[in-house]
Amino acid sequence: MSHPDHPHRPDHRHHPHRSSSEAVDPDVDLHVPAQRDGAAGRRTWLVLAVISAGGVAGSLARYGATLLWPAAPGAFPWTVFWVNVVGCALIGVLMVLIGRGGRGGRPAHPLVRPFLGVGVLGGFTTFSAYALDFYKLLEREEAGTAFAYAAGTVVGALGAVWLGASATRAVVTRRS
Repeated sequence: MSHPDHPHRPDHRHHPHRSSSEAVDPDVDLHVPAQRDGAAGRRTWLVLAVISAGGVAGSLARYGATLLWPAAPGAFPWTVFWVNVVGCALIGVLMVLIGRGGRGGRPAHPLVRPFLGVGVLGGFTTFSAYALDFYKLLEREEAGTAFAYAAGTVVGALGAVWLGASATRAVVTRRS
């Protein structure tokens, strides 16, 4: 398929193997002058505003979780662990749903992914609290627990993305 502005340039926006010169944001095609130049400025600010609003919501949800289920001083940081795992599972679900399109296979609104994926779930999940918890465990000379937490969070989060995406694909495929 040719690119609309360049008939001899293939359109890679939906191709799984992008070249390194392609835009990182799949909603932006740098080959389209209006998306590359100043005309995209308003859209950029709208996307940043949506991400910011989502980030506030996600961060407040994470903070609420730490208030509801506080880790006792010196205890394993279960709340941050589960926030990261659950948030990653939701990222897997979201990416499948956005990739498959909404009802009737129509694509999701272009602000859904920045709002929910980058904003809400990016604000909900936390590397900074995870790193701080790791540091505190090391500071208390609990190296074994610190490294178990570090590895367990990575394995749990990646497994949760896979599980969330796989379960969502199965449900969506069954409904099709």
